[in-house]
Amino acid sequence: MREQGVVLNLRQSWRVPVRSLRYWSVVTRADVDAAAQRLAGVAQVTPLQRSDRLSARVGAEVLLKREDLQPVRSYKLRGAFNFLVQADAESRGSGVVCASAGNHAQGVALACAQLGVKGRVYLPRTTPRQKRERIAWLGGAAVEVQLVGDTYDEALAACIADSAQTGALVVPAFDAEATIAGQGTVAREVVGQLGSRPDLFVVPVGGGGLLAGCVTWLGDGARVVGVEPAGAPSMTAALAAGQPVRLDELDSFVDGAALRQVGALTHSIIAAAGTPVRTVSEGALCSELLALYQSEGIIAEPAGALATTALAEIDIAAGSTVVCVISGGNNDVSRYGEILERSLVHEGLKHYFLVDFPQEPGALRRFLDEVLGPDDDITRFEYVKRNNRDTGPALVGIELARRDDLTGLIARMDDSPLAVQHLEPGSPLPPNASPGAFSLSECTRRCVAGTRAGDTARTRLGRTPPPSPSTCEREVGLHEVARRAVTDVGRIASLR
Repeated sequence: MREQGVVLNLRQSWRVPVRSLRYWSVVTRADVDAAAQRLAGVAQVTPLQRSDRLSARVGAEVLLKREDLQPVRSYKLRGAFNFLVQADAESRGSGVVCASAGNHAQGVALACAQLGVKGRVYLPRTTPRQKRERIAWLGGAAVEVQLVGDTYDEALAACIADSAQTGALVVPAFDAEATIAGQGTVAREVVGQLGSRPDLFVVPVGGGGLLAGCVTWLGDGARVVGVEPAGAPSMTAALAAGQPVRLDELDSFVDGAALRQVGALTHSIIAAAGTPVRTVSEGALCSELLALYQSEGIIAEPAGALATTALAEIDIAAGSTVVCVISGGNNDVSRYGEILERSLVHEGLKHYFLVDFPQEPGALRRFLDEVLGPDDDITRFEYVKRNNRDTGPALVGIELARRDDLTGLIARMDDSPLAVQHLEPGSPLPPNASPGAFSLSECTRRCVAGTRAGDTARTRLGRTPPPSPSTCEREVGLHEVARRAVTDVGRIASLR
């Protein structure tokens, strides 16, 4: 086991005068062992659950480390408690503060409640309601919740400012020795349950605390792969640059792993170990989230499914033992509409088109009769902008029964007199779109039955949110319903 590490003071890492604790100069395997002793009776020894589905898919023994079954429904309790329990009464005298996307805050909240410490947690406003309510419930009167900005980084800035003003102790989410050691107990626990190191250990990556702790304890020779979302590849960028770098663009969909810059300490540990980090698309991640629910009965949050999603991209030896960390299960059930939407687009079953309809009776009826197949459903119909009195482009969402049905649909569109443009995911709407229009990626984000435009989503390109649901979120319904009930474009326009 490598006993050399990186010395890092949290003040240096954040470049601001915040109060922090420094327990050791390097993170070692012994530190992880000590953390496991402190966590006894606080963190659960979570089960290793075999996945028949994934085992059959990759030809190996795939086991899921169920950290979603912790009292706070994620592994974050391990690092937060290990950090706070070592702080003496004087260090905690002015209270503690933390920044979080939701899971770390739950760990801090429970630790504060158990240790009798007053705390404040800073969350992005985009944090799912389920996580906010869990934090308040776990912390009780000991914890105050503050919502700031739209990203983790904005919450972190507010947390640092609070510490500088009040002297409160910052509890880092990932970039501190005590936090890393606590997270590393996941790997220690897995080896204890298996009786040996797994052939492959797959770990989700946000700030890098879990991955850094696991590679520290597993040591040289262990095959460990980190996984982060393609829309927030902060560790990938850091490894490529040789140091943490700030991402200019960030997709916050995987809220538990969406931050613009990883920690200096976590990056140094991961880089020194030579640990590879893969990225997975948000669409593939959504398909895996649904598969985990339908096949294994696991309600994972997006970050919790990163490891299992990546199995399709990793070279796995037949018959080997693979452990994937299900890092969290704090998923707001109201997000499943959006998850299903993203999955359908990723699987090629949901497509969006701009259709230039003539403003005359029967235009939509002809589209339904002559263009749509018998198993195709219209799931969205919205006028983008009226060009003139004769024609008007509409954004039409169509769900297919089979991926291969797209070829026939496109052929029928080409044969029709209508001008039709197939929109690829992420493509912007045309320049003549109305000021409230948004990119197709945002369309798929918002086109969910039962969700409200702008409720939790933020426009990726910085455009203004679309109008209220009454004007742009109405669905036409299933193909047969539309075929029977709608006879002309004017009735569709009335739905707006």
